[in-house]
Amino acid sequence: MSVRLDGNVVFLEGPCRVEDAEPLLGWLQADRGRMVDLTGAEHLHAAILQVLMALRPTIRGTAGDTFLRDWITPALMGKNPIESGLRGG
Repeated sequence: MSVRLDGNVVFLEGPCRVEDAEPLLGWLQADRGRMVDLTGAEHLHAAILQVLMALRPTIRGTAGDTFLRDWITPALMGKNPIESGLRGG
């Protein structure tokens, strides 16, 4: 599984698949103060992205994947990826 809970942090690591969405949802619903670390994420299935967009947990870490780093992470953090890119981050 590419989703694991360690204390108050949910780590997304490697390719996160559809089957990882259910435990992610459960952990975030059980404690709305939990944060999600994207440092090790390589790919997020749309179901994972939907959970993150719906629950809006605190996001930390910078994914190594360019698309996740430049487009998905800013959107999850409430930033406009296009404006961020035009301003240089």
